[in-house]
Amino acid sequence: MFEDDVYKPLETQIKTYLSKPEHLDFIRRAFDFAFIKHQGQLRKSGEPYIIHPTQVAITLAEYRVDPNTIVAGLLHDILEDTDTEYKEVKDLFGEEVADIVEGLTKLHLLTYEGSKVSQQVKNHQKMVLAMAKDIRVIFVKLSDRLNNMRTLYHLDHERQLRISRETLDVFAPIAHRLGMYRLKAELEDLSFKYLYPDEYQEISKLIRDKKGNREADVLQMEKELSEILEKENFHFEINGRIKNIHSVYRKMHMKDLDFEEISDLLALRIIVDTISDCYRAIGIVHSKFIPVPGRFKDYIAMPKPNMYQSLHTTVVSKGKIYEIQIRTKEMDEIAEKGVAAHWAYKEGQSAPQSRKNIEDIVSSKLRWYSELIRYTEENESEEEILNIFTDDILNANVYVFTPNGDILDLTAGATPLDFAFRIHTKIGEKTVGAIVNGKIQPLDYTLKTGDVIEIKTSQNAVGPNDNWLKIAKTSNARSKIKNFLNKQRRDYLIEKGQSELEKELQSRRIQIPLTDKLCKDLFETKGVKSIEDLYYEIGKNIISPIGAINLFTGKETLTEQELIEKINNVPEEKKHPKLRTLHSDINIIGEGLTNPSVKLANCCNPILGDEIVGYVTKNAGIVVHRTVCKNVDSFEKERLLDVFWGSNIIRKYETNLKIIVMNRDNVLAEIINAATSSKARINQVSAQTNRVKEGIIRMKVEIGNVLELDQVIANLQKVKGIYSIERVC
Repeated sequence: MFEDDVYKPLETQIKTYLSKPEHLDFIRRAFDFAFIKHQGQLRKSGEPYIIHPTQVAITLAEYRVDPNTIVAGLLHDILEDTDTEYKEVKDLFGEEVADIVEGLTKLHLLTYEGSKVSQQVKNHQKMVLAMAKDIRVIFVKLSDRLNNMRTLYHLDHERQLRISRETLDVFAPIAHRLGMYRLKAELEDLSFKYLYPDEYQEISKLIRDKKGNREADVLQMEKELSEILEKENFHFEINGRIKNIHSVYRKMHMKDLDFEEISDLLALRIIVDTISDCYRAIGIVHSKFIPVPGRFKDYIAMPKPNMYQSLHTTVVSKGKIYEIQIRTKEMDEIAEKGVAAHWAYKEGQSAPQSRKNIEDIVSSKLRWYSELIRYTEENESEEEILNIFTDDILNANVYVFTPNGDILDLTAGATPLDFAFRIHTKIGEKTVGAIVNGKIQPLDYTLKTGDVIEIKTSQNAVGPNDNWLKIAKTSNARSKIKNFLNKQRRDYLIEKGQSELEKELQSRRIQIPLTDKLCKDLFETKGVKSIEDLYYEIGKNIISPIGAINLFTGKETLTEQELIEKINNVPEEKKHPKLRTLHSDINIIGEGLTNPSVKLANCCNPILGDEIVGYVTKNAGIVVHRTVCKNVDSFEKERLLDVFWGSNIIRKYETNLKIIVMNRDNVLAEIINAATSSKARINQVSAQTNRVKEGIIRMKVEIGNVLELDQVIANLQKVKGIYSIERVC
């Protein structure tokens, strides 16, 4: 029967470590369910689709994962390719399986285009977030990708290249970071075969041509090592290690080496019982063979971030160079299977290994994984999480120590500032200096593997500044510095907005008992949930003080004529014949000189609806300022003149806006489109970037009144990535 023939290899594999009837029945039930659901579906090869999820499950079983993960592997395409719903999977196989399958479905829906950076970013984001939620999602995804790569020859050339590039760029690095060396090596070689077929064939031929000689050399060295270790009463195993094709190519390409110059093609691995045996064995090897200086590495005392542990040395014997690795059986298991080794399921174990228990073990050993979970909890931005993962986790290769001897892994080029923020955000913010290996070093000192760093802090420290963004190299530190600076900017804008609103209320002699609830009820559509939020929006010029007061007093919108009357609010004592038009073109009335010269101040650019005041200059001309203009306080009081807006509302006025925005493609065009979609006319625009790579756009707009200006600002605020909009001189 075809169904049994397909299932038999999986059954054989799972029975190597599972024997309980309930586990075997659970997996068989999932297979039968998948078989029915995928009935009639074929792969590109023409074979029944059920073969693919079965092969995925077999790969997972080779890593001895728990039954739920095996079942998720069998069902990983069920939500995407059949009419099955999440609830049905949950009801039949449990919530844990359903969640893994749902996580995989979201990943399967991704499309990868190496040339489209934005799409690649989204793919990485979803991979990272899925990994943080349940690392088994990635186990299944890697097994799925391995089977797809093994059968890639059935697809057209274009898809072969796209999938291979995605595998080499995304999946192989993640497998490496999880310590899954065996799977990572096969993914790399299969991708390399399609992406660089000529180089693949050349290196394959070189390896084949030298295979006989290498095997003879390795066997001879293995014999010598065995004799030495047996004399010392070691219990051990020795086997050769084959370097994968892509790894050989990368070493030749990056270090500009010929094939014969690669020293670790001749490699042996010694497996012993205990850690003390590892160190005893390395001493014996060094006493019998000449070690190559600078090539000894102790990854037992200082494990790699993917939990890899081993002693590495390179020795010379009879003119040949050999790389020798010495490790325990447990270390060897982790070196091959990585984090998946900790998920190895054991039936009848005394202490039940729940998912949480296992993830706690993994988090304690896989330092970056626990930090990844923390980053996803601390950062709202998926892009920030992605940057931290790709820059700080995938590329971490500098290992440094805290004064207590704890190891931290950082990216190349990292500084004491990166180290400080890695320890804790507050430590980073209060950093005033660093001591590296007992010596005071500047904050921009480049850390090296083995450095011991002590951070000096002060409660009186003012905290990060823009220059710190140049010093910090890790995305984690840069993100925290930006958050600090943004909070500073927010605090300043809150204070500014509060001052502007209170000044407006005082000038109108209005008292309003502000509460968080009142602000939320009236301004929730603008994202306001508290008094502080309202001040912030006013400080950013998103909400005008006048508009806020209008809402508070029940007058949400005004006609232009009502605006003039409300803002002018001419007192009775001013309503006399001497109050006349001073200048009809700029729409100003007041009690003043005969035929004066009247102009609007360039320092504050008043527009219809602003509160204004006239200043009589020494040459008898009148300059009209906004009452909030910073220059008004310095004027001689006897030269100030009450002026008001006239009833002529045809006039247009110029004002200047300063916009700070995320620097990205097409943002200037989007801002111009947003401004011109209202009644504004753009007379001038310029753009530049500041020290923190934000876009600064200055725009001179022609506008009829403050209501139109409010509308322009509201439209601009809809543009993605706007940090602030300010009306400036």
